Amino acid sequence: MAFVSSIYSPSLRSLSSNALSRDGSAPKKICPFAFSLPHCGQLPKIDSLSQWSRRKLSTFQFCASVTEFVQETSVEKVQLPKGDTWSVHKFGGTCMGGSQRIQNVADIIMNDSSERKLVVVSAMSKVTDMMYDLIFKAQSRDDSYIAALDAVLEKHRLTALDLLEGDDLASFLSRLHHDINDLKAMLSAIYIAGHATESFTDFVVGHGELWSAQMLALHIRKNGVDSNWMDARQVLVVNPTGSDQVDPDYLESERRLEKWFLQNPSETIIATGFIASTPQNIPTTLKRDGSDFSAAILGALFRARQVTIWTDVDGVYSADPRKVSEAVVLKKLSYQEAWEMSYFGANVLHPRTIIPVMQYDIPIVIRNIFNLSTPGTMICRPTVKEFKDVQRLECLVKGFATVDNLALVNVEGTGMAGVPGTASAIFAAVKDVGANVIMISQASSEHSVCFAVPEKEVKAVAAALESRFHQALDAGRLSQVAVIPNCSILAAVGQKMASTPGVSATLFDALAKANINVRAIAQGCSEYNITVVLKQEDCVRALRAVHSRFYLSRTMIAMGIIGPGLIGGTLLDQLKDQAAVLKEKFNIDLRVMGITGSRRMLLSDKGIDLSSWRELQKEKWEAADLVKFVQNVHGNHLFPNVVLVDCTADSSIASHYYDWLRRGIHVVTPNKKANSGPLDQYLRLRALQRQSYTHYFYEATVGAGLPIISTLQGLLETGDKILRIEGIFSGTLSYIFNNFIGTRAFSEVVMEAKVAGYTEPDPRDDLSGTDVARKVIILARESGLKLELSDVPVQSLVPEPLRGSASAEEFLQKLQEYDQDMAKKRQIAEDAGEVLRYVGVVDVVNQKGVVELGRYKKDHPFAELSGSDNIIAITSERYKHQPLIVRGPGAGAQVTAGGVFSDILRLASYLGAPS
Repeated sequence: MAFVSSIYSPSLRSLSSNALSRDGSAPKKICPFAFSLPHCGQLPKIDSLSQWSRRKLSTFQFCASVTEFVQETSVEKVQLPKGDTWSVHKFGGTCMGGSQRIQNVADIIMNDSSERKLVVVSAMSKVTDMMYDLIFKAQSRDDSYIAALDAVLEKHRLTALDLLEGDDLASFLSRLHHDINDLKAMLSAIYIAGHATESFTDFVVGHGELWSAQMLALHIRKNGVDSNWMDARQVLVVNPTGSDQVDPDYLESERRLEKWFLQNPSETIIATGFIASTPQNIPTTLKRDGSDFSAAILGALFRARQVTIWTDVDGVYSADPRKVSEAVVLKKLSYQEAWEMSYFGANVLHPRTIIPVMQYDIPIVIRNIFNLSTPGTMICRPTVKEFKDVQRLECLVKGFATVDNLALVNVEGTGMAGVPGTASAIFAAVKDVGANVIMISQASSEHSVCFAVPEKEVKAVAAALESRFHQALDAGRLSQVAVIPNCSILAAVGQKMASTPGVSATLFDALAKANINVRAIAQGCSEYNITVVLKQEDCVRALRAVHSRFYLSRTMIAMGIIGPGLIGGTLLDQLKDQAAVLKEKFNIDLRVMGITGSRRMLLSDKGIDLSSWRELQKEKWEAADLVKFVQNVHGNHLFPNVVLVDCTADSSIASHYYDWLRRGIHVVTPNKKANSGPLDQYLRLRALQRQSYTHYFYEATVGAGLPIISTLQGLLETGDKILRIEGIFSGTLSYIFNNFIGTRAFSEVVMEAKVAGYTEPDPRDDLSGTDVARKVIILARESGLKLELSDVPVQSLVPEPLRGSASAEEFLQKLQEYDQDMAKKRQIAEDAGEVLRYVGVVDVVNQKGVVELGRYKKDHPFAELSGSDNIIAITSERYKHQPLIVRGPGAGAQVTAGGVFSDILRLASYLGAPS
């Protein structure tokens, strides 16, 4: 069978005149030609296809010349108006997704009050990909390209039926069917040859823009607007360069635009995006994201007032909103800021889009076609006043962008220092393999050069460098060519940012506090960005950390609660009650990602609803697994900061603190076991804490919610010397001895305390004094003493014969047998005008501690307690004559949970939340 068609006739018609004249009638053909493909039995060679391509392109060039001649000689000259009367709109494929969306585009154009409008359109949604797929299938000799082309036809036919009517519809459908037949012939030739040249490919894929521009122009004309459509291949001239780029020829494009406007004067022009021509009049494209580039070039040629890029997002965000949910839309960016952010992967514009408009100070506005109420983001040159007003950090740093899937290449050796041409040789080798260098960093010692390249290119780069420098490597002048895979780049972008004190410090402080290691740094003198290279697995966490730190979003902390018993459950209730206030007033977002007990746990990847955590724990629980629990809380990269809150009294849980801190997980706890356990483990834990930015808070281990630990640390940090710490550290024992008065029996008061909930389930745990001894050890170690728990003598209040009682009930029944002993001690104290108090003492001078039942005068502060209050007296060099007293409730779930909550908020403040 034979295919007969004029392969370039559709483009010639579009390039020599409009496909549809302004009255809707079919245009005159200036230079039609026909081409017949051979029968299938006579397959041409690939060379003949190339020769055929050159012949047709020559014919294309000849016809374009004829077009220019006709335009110059047959039309009365009309001056091309330029300047602020023109506004430029660009609508991408999403905006042109279907008939309804094209109608929305038309409404925007018709509602624009500008005197003159230039509208640049992309192909309908997915059409460009469909056209590339046609090429791929044809050259792969896949017969399904025919059905795929029919799908392209049907998509545009149905859209036209919705938008057009009468002669406009018939004319467009005629053109569409003719184009499809031409494409079938061309694809058949490609199918036969098994190869498509770049010119063929560019010609095929550009049809989507031709069709969408014609449909929109006809639809607007149907609504009474005098409009004309422009095939940009008649106007835009570009010179293809290497690496899939083109350079616009502005002078020639401007000359052709003026000639086009002489032939087609109009106040509303619908132009094709993406496509252009070479200086030889060969059809080409502006490559991916080319429609934005088309709009910018045409905006510059018309000296337009503004270029509006319509898309499906509200504007340029301070960070990728898919990674940082609190990212905000930026109202204004400078050209350089937008350039930097787009270079580093932000979904803004291609960097080259900004170049044409910068020359004429034409603003670019990014707007959302689906949300017309938002003003979007304006990209323009800042005024002098705006430039001088930039002071605050959140103004200096406009946003953050990331690039993933990179590898860091490090070339180092002593032989590099002071040797001219080394860097040149390195990057010449990289250029030879066609790799793209994203970032470069070199130490001033010249000992090493490191740079980032796409991970898919790093093997070729490393091989090229090892080949180029094999002699230097063998001789030892270069020590290695090292590759660090799985890297990402994080860039902070802002006007005059790098020259402002404090910006870099804030950036790196935020990364350090999120326990993120920086592998390489680059900061140019352009003052627009600071770039760091990180592990790819840390990238999202780093992005959220720095975004939060610059007050563009809340300080977010992922939390895991271990032990949802009395204290843990109360803490969860307190978190629930304060969550909204913390978000609104203090910019703190605390997300509980997991709750675990000894047997079951509840996990979430976004945060547990604390209003129903008890019900959820019963309904959606799973078997407790501490490793899985920690991974769930820590493994979510959406949260830069992670804290585990241990509300148990379990030494096995405390044994994990070191590993958690080493992994960058903060720890908050009222559990005394870690700080009062084996001395070597405690010293190891504290050394790690001091060496890292990971925090370990344990205020509630002594005195519940009372500020005892922080007060002691404050004295020591400011140079005071602690001499003695003495106090009533047990709320339970404080209650018991505050009520052990008159003729009351000791066993009676102990039973009362148990019923009131002040004691542990087994009161012997309180009466043994071990809990007080642990608190003494904690305070002794804070004061610099290196004591073990066994070094502290403890006076137990449990009678020797009852220490082995089978149960708490049995113990309480038999305790009354020993009431007389305690009554005698009380009587002796009363006779001396004293009271009994169970105290712990840290004697720093003599480097010892003790827990005992002591006697104090009735006017002593310890004698004036009531209820379950704790009291601590700190004697130091500054407070030698009158001890520093801390007094208040020292027991109970509410105050202990409050102390833990306070530590969590202190952590948030350290991580960047406003204090």
